[in-house]
Amino acid sequence: MSAVVGVYEELQTGPGQVTPIGKVEDVNRKEVSIEGRVTQLWDADSPAIQQVGLLEDESGRTKVTVWRKSDQPWLEEGERVQIRGAARNWYEGRVSLAVTGWSSMFFPERGRWWE
Repeated sequence: MSAVVGVYEELQTGPGQVTPIGKVEDVNRKEVSIEGRVTQLWDADSPAIQQVGLLEDESGRTKVTVWRKSDQPWLEEGERVQIRGAARNWYEGRVSLAVTGWSSMFFPERGRWWE
């Protein structure tokens, strides 16, 4: 049974898969894909940063930094976002994510005309 669970967890966090935020620190790659809701945004302390905030799903939350040179769309508090190719960083023992020019951001709830 433990082998089955181990294989399942490896597949869940494998390349190209959306990784639960709570599992991001366990991934053995530099980049991950995640999906969650923007719960908080705050002013950046550097002109090189476009936005900084918290992204959360049912498994956890993490800090996300969107670099100005990444040329990405702006995040809004409360909306869902899927980020592909976010770079993993470590700061003071915690994992965080950086949206770079190699990353892609998708907003599944934006442009839903029927609401």
